[in-house]
Amino acid sequence: MSTIAKEKPQAAAVSSWINLILAVACGIIAANLYYAQPLVGSISSALGLSSGAAGLIVTLTQIGYGIGLLLIVPLGDLLENRKLVVTLLIFNVVVLLIAAEVRNAALFLAASLFIGVGSVAAQILVPYAAHLSPEETRGRNVGNVMSGLLLGIMLARPAASLVEDFLGWHAIFILSAVLILVLALVLAKALPARRPQTSISYPEILSSMLKLLKTTPILRRRALYHAFLFASFSLFWTTVPMLLVSPAFHFSQTGVALFALVGVAGAAAAPVAGRLADKGWIRPGTGIALGLAVVSMLLPIVIHGGSLLSIISLVVAAIVLDMAVSANLVLGQRSIFALGAELRSRLNGLFMAIFFAGGAIGSAVGGWAYAQGGWEAAIWLGVLFPVLALLYFLTEKKERDNKFGIIRKIAAGFLKKSNRTRGMAPFIRQGSKHLARLSSQSSIMNRRLAI
Repeated sequence: MSTIAKEKPQAAAVSSWINLILAVACGIIAANLYYAQPLVGSISSALGLSSGAAGLIVTLTQIGYGIGLLLIVPLGDLLENRKLVVTLLIFNVVVLLIAAEVRNAALFLAASLFIGVGSVAAQILVPYAAHLSPEETRGRNVGNVMSGLLLGIMLARPAASLVEDFLGWHAIFILSAVLILVLALVLAKALPARRPQTSISYPEILSSMLKLLKTTPILRRRALYHAFLFASFSLFWTTVPMLLVSPAFHFSQTGVALFALVGVAGAAAAPVAGRLADKGWIRPGTGIALGLAVVSMLLPIVIHGGSLLSIISLVVAAIVLDMAVSANLVLGQRSIFALGAELRSRLNGLFMAIFFAGGAIGSAVGGWAYAQGGWEAAIWLGVLFPVLALLYFLTEKKERDNKFGIIRKIAAGFLKKSNRTRGMAPFIRQGSKHLARLSSQSSIMNRRLAI
């Protein structure tokens, strides 16, 4: 059977400039997933895609990203991380240039798929940042890196819209290719190497992922929390542009792009959440994040219409929702990264794949609800997702108490039976006390990891 040798923890804190490079890198890479979203109309018209097929531009990018999360990100537990990331970035440069130059719809759609695959480089850098960080600052450093990634996601759509207005839709892919090429050169030069110490093969890594999902409660719980939140996030940002350009508000595309910029403020919650996690406040921080998500989606329901006040309520809702999603994401990754350096890439791949599926569901049902019942129907669905996450979150303590209650009952049973065997009583009492100590220690660890 293959064995995995644990890596030595990083002794010194990662330097601030390395952390900054990783944050900027994640933002530049993740933005590639979202550049095409506001350009679907222009691209489909230029390539002759029907309105029904136009959605494939975004869908195939998301499918490619999902494939990469499950098949490529786990390689971070096997291959030297810096070389793997640089290789993916060079691959992305090629497919971005193809997307910019092709005039054939099938080739562009194929390029869209592979843009998603190559963009998973960002999800190799996040556990890489965790590896570079000592335990006491890991949450803060991961939070800083994730704030860069989230900024890239939030800025991608307005940036693409503004570039198209001045230079056409091809230009955003060319500019991104140049940025990615420069980034690849910087990372190859600046980042320290990180080679996992493992003898496990790639097929074994892939087969181990299902087992990890089955045997790691904290992974399942954190992934489901964020899948619900990301569904709400995707629903909001899919439907709010349709609301803003409707007769209720009469926003232009530039106005929608400027509105999207307000979400950038939400990324500030990521490093704050990381600091909370480092102090052991993952569970209360999670409850706050889920509660804020519910409030953010209720706000546009309470204040609605086409007035200035309703626009302000949408702005506040966007900022609070983005803060909740940013904070919960960092708290979740901090929790799963504490499970072991040799598993981080696989854990992160599973975590991201699950919540990304939640986002895809949110976008799909949001668009359907808006078409069927307008903004009000869509936003009520948006409320439902974080409410379900909050209800699931409330089962944490009960689940943990049930687990430790079983341990205590086993200990009590042994002690009761020991009364029949006087000579064995001291040994069984000692075993019972040992089980109680283990229960207490497990409780402390569970609180720390927010299982």
